[in-house]
Amino acid sequence: MTVPRSEYLSDSTCSHCHEDKFASYRQTAHHLTSQMANKDAIVGTFTPGSNTMTTANPNLTFRMDDKSGKFFETAIWGAPGNPATLATARSTAGEGVSTRTRTERLDLVIGSGGKGQTYLYWRDDQLFQLPVGYSTVLHRWTYSPGYEDGAADFERPIIPRCLECHATFFQPAFPDPQINIYDTKNFALGISCARCHGPERKHVARHASKNPAAMPDDIVNPAKLSAARQSDVCAQCHAGQGQRELMPAFTYVPGQPLDRYVDLGPLDSAQNVDVHGKQGMLLIKSRCYQLSGTLNCSTCHDVHKKEPGPEAMSRRCVACHKAESSATHTKIDQAMIKNCVDCHMPLLESKVVYINVDGKQVHPRLRSHWIRVYSPDELQ
Repeated sequence: MTVPRSEYLSDSTCSHCHEDKFASYRQTAHHLTSQMANKDAIVGTFTPGSNTMTTANPNLTFRMDDKSGKFFETAIWGAPGNPATLATARSTAGEGVSTRTRTERLDLVIGSGGKGQTYLYWRDDQLFQLPVGYSTVLHRWTYSPGYEDGAADFERPIIPRCLECHATFFQPAFPDPQINIYDTKNFALGISCARCHGPERKHVARHASKNPAAMPDDIVNPAKLSAARQSDVCAQCHAGQGQRELMPAFTYVPGQPLDRYVDLGPLDSAQNVDVHGKQGMLLIKSRCYQLSGTLNCSTCHDVHKKEPGPEAMSRRCVACHKAESSATHTKIDQAMIKNCVDCHMPLLESKVVYINVDGKQVHPRLRSHWIRVYSPDELQ
């Protein structure tokens, strides 16, 4: 099942009737996961002295510039540590110094900034990733995930399946899922209302009609879907890239079985499902999920609001798990009520995502959604 893009409307249309939810949703990581590059969206600093990044290659440095509200990333091959080289980034001769540069503009921001951001640039109608991003954990410019330290690779293509987890819609120029050519005027950033509720046009027309009951209403309320279909809505992005696409990117319609659109592969019962992008698969492995029959993503997450802290999340846990239910919980008394998640859903290092920092691989720590008892060694 595919739906023409003409059936989809902008989020601003939804806000006319749902301003209460839309106002809070605009502050969420889902909504902010992709944006146009501007001073409000980019978390990196362009202040001189904080806008450069050295690399493992002593002759390669990056500099990030704000030029009247347009933002640029420049790779500079030349004399290391030479202030004039970094300041001007121009070819010089006759002084024993030779520099070469490449500059690309930051066009799109990927990531809400909770842990960091990476940046994309357009080359005509092709979309590529920039080698340098920003880590809000380390408070510095760093290589984007997976980039080799000491290199300046501006040629990593951004394919549709990558965009599908960070944007509402892009129009690929060709059906090939490995091609990074798009309509530069036809895309929608952020995760919109439609990604969870489906196409809005008939819903809006129905409620604008003098006889709404006579008109179809195709809007989806995920809370009214079966447990499997509710999980599918979130698994569009939170079950990993999958093994292969069965339908083109951006064609999934909430309420439909996701396995008709993408082959996510078998559920691995071993402990090697990575914490990055596989939250849905990890949750399914949890006994809480298997035994409750009702636990799903929305049990803990309200996508219309910013994520709460551990204490608020833990209140969901103690609704079923009472503090006095075991000797262990009695020993830690009321502390567990304030923070169940750091023990039973700890922050663990991703095995597949890393950034190169000062010649070392740094693996970000992400919240595990495999709810269980972890050994002390696993929590290191």
